[in-house]
Amino acid sequence: MRNGVAGIVLAGGHATRMGGGDKCLHLLDDRPILAHVIERLRPQVDDVVLNANGDPARFSTSGLEVVADPTLDLGPLGGMLVGMIWASAHPSCYTHILTVAADTPFFPDSLAEGLLAALADGGRDRVALAASGGQVHPTFGLWPVALKDDLQAFLASNGAASVRRFAAQTHPPLVVDFPFSDRIDPFFNVNTPQDLAQARKFMRSLEE
Repeated sequence: MRNGVAGIVLAGGHATRMGGGDKCLHLLDDRPILAHVIERLRPQVDDVVLNANGDPARFSTSGLEVVADPTLDLGPLGGMLVGMIWASAHPSCYTHILTVAADTPFFPDSLAEGLLAALADGGRDRVALAASGGQVHPTFGLWPVALKDDLQAFLASNGAASVRRFAAQTHPPLVVDFPFSDRIDPFFNVNTPQDLAQARKFMRSLEE
C-alpha cells in the first residue's frame, strides 16, 4: 500500500444549475470532468471508488466501483459514510479516506500529501480539510475510517447536516491551505454552464 488511504469521489447532488443530470459527465477537453478528477486522484491514493446514487451503468466508462449512499438525501456526509464503510471492509484495511468532489477538475495533485503531512504533525485521529484563499472546502478532506460509527450516529441524529459541522463536533479539523495557481482557484468547481465555459477556457490555456 502507498499510504493506507482510499479515495472517494463524491458525485451526488441534483445539478439543478446545470439543467439536471450528472455534472461530472459533462465534457472538458473532450473527456468527462470525472475523468480529469480520477486522473488527478488515482496517483495520490491506494484505491479509488465513486459514490453515486441511481443507475451505476452511467458511470461504466470510469472503470470505478460505484457505491451508493446507505440512505438517500444525506448529502456529502452520506457519501463519506459509505466510503468509510467500504474502506473498513476492504481487505487492505484502509485507515483513511480522501474525499474529493466529482465536479472539481483542477484540485491539487499534492492534496493527499499536504493533508497527510498535517496529520503527521497534528495526530492521525484528526480530520484534515483543504482550503484555498481563506475558504475551507469541506468535501476535500482526509478522514479516519475509525470515525465511521461517530458519523453514523451523527447522521441518525442530524440528518443531512453540513460536513463542516460534523468535523467540528467530532475532532476539531486541521486546515491545510493550498495556494492558487497563477490563473485559477485549484478548488474551482463546475456548477453552471458559465463555470463549464470558464473551465474549458482554463484547460485550453494549460495546453498553450
